[in-house]
Amino acid sequence: MPVTDVITDEKNLTLTVIADFAHPVSRVWNAYTDPRQLERFWGPPTFPATFTEWDHRVGGRALYHMNGPAGEKSYARWDFVSIEPERSFTVDDCFADESGEPAPGMPVMRMRFAFEATDQGTRMTTTSDFSSLEALQTVLEMGVVEGTRLAMGQIDAVLAGLREWFAGKGTRMEVLTDTMVRITRVIEAPRTVVWRAQTDPALIPQWMLGPDGWSMTTCDAPAEAGGTYRFAWAPDPGVEGEPFGFDGEVLLLEEPFRAVTTERMTGMDGPTTTNDLTLTEEDGLTLLTTVITYPDVATRDMILGTGVVEGMEMSYARLEEVLFTRPVA
Repeated sequence: MPVTDVITDEKNLTLTVIADFAHPVSRVWNAYTDPRQLERFWGPPTFPATFTEWDHRVGGRALYHMNGPAGEKSYARWDFVSIEPERSFTVDDCFADESGEPAPGMPVMRMRFAFEATDQGTRMTTTSDFSSLEALQTVLEMGVVEGTRLAMGQIDAVLAGLREWFAGKGTRMEVLTDTMVRITRVIEAPRTVVWRAQTDPALIPQWMLGPDGWSMTTCDAPAEAGGTYRFAWAPDPGVEGEPFGFDGEVLLLEEPFRAVTTERMTGMDGPTTTNDLTLTEEDGLTLLTTVITYPDVATRDMILGTGVVEGMEMSYARLEEVLFTRPVA
C-alpha cells in the first residue's frame, strides 16, 4: 500500500496525501500523466475512473467520470494551472456535469502533485487547498480519505506491469475493508477472449468447475443488465458431495470490460454479495479483478472460510488449460 500518511489541516484548509513508491520519479510521473494508466488507479475499486479528455498543458483540461457498479456516473474536471515535468503539476479540481461544466454549489480544490526522488524510489505529496472549512468537510464526508487509500492500493500493479507484478502468484485475495475483498488472477490471453470465456454458455462449463469430479449442470449466463443468471453444479458418479448452485441479478454488463452481479446460493434465504469483475489487458495478459462486497464481516469470513479462493484458482488454472489446448477466437 503506497499511502504512508493522510493529513487533514482544518486551520490551513488543506488535505495532504503522502505516498512512497519503489520506482523512479520518471515512472511515477508517467503513470500520473498518461490517462490510460491513471484511470486504472484513480478511482476506488468499485468506482473506476474513465478519462474522456486529456490536454496536459498549462491552460488545458482533463475530463473524467467515476463509474458506479450499477451504471451510475459522477463527473469531474481538472484545469491544469502549472506543470514542471517530472517535478510537479497543479490542477483546479471540480465536480462537473456531463459536458464538463462545473457543478454549482460543489467544492473546487486546487491540487498540487509533487514528485521527489528518494533512496527507495519516489515520494509523491498531493496537497489539496480548499476555499472554506465547509468545502473541506464536504469532501471528507464523501469518504475521500478511505477512497484515496483504496484507489492507490491499485497503483503497484500499474507501476510494475502485470507480467512482473503477478508472475507466479496465481489467484490472490486481499481484504480491502471489513466487508470488501479483492481477488485477482492473470490469464495469458487477450481481454476479448477472457470475456467470452466468462460469458459464453458453451465455454463456461469447460472451466468453471472447482475440484475435479464435478460438472456444471446449469449455465444460464449473464446476458444483459437488468437480467438474471444461474449456475449449478453436481458431483460426478462416485464423487462425494451435494448439488448446489448460485443465482443473482445482473447490475452492469459492459463488454469486454466489466460485469457487476449479485450472488446468493440458490434456494436459500442467506446473504447476498455483490461481485464486481473488471478485465484489464496489458502486454498480452488479462488481469481479472473481482471485488466482492459482503453484507457484514461474519458473512465475509464464513464465505471465505469455505475455500472460495482455492476453488477459483482451480477454475482459472483449468481456464488457462482450455485456452491453451482449444484456442478461442
